[in-house]
Amino acid sequence: MFPIIFPPQVAIVGIGRIAERPWALDGKIVARPVVTITLAADHRATDGHRAAAFLAEIEERLRTPERL
Repeated sequence: MFPIIFPPQVAIVGIGRIAERPWALDGKIVARPVVTITLAADHRATDGHRAAAFLAEIEERLRTPERL
């Protein structure tokens, strides 16, 4: 997924499909459902720090769905 920004937007999130991927868990490699999330942002309107914080918040919320 490669999101494309169209003016007047300043950012867009792209979410791929869930797929089983190898994942390290407790020192073992196991199959886990994983989703890829990307963010395209116009650096004239925002900076990378805000974008990284936004993606970190999405990750945290997906790891703790009871908070949604």
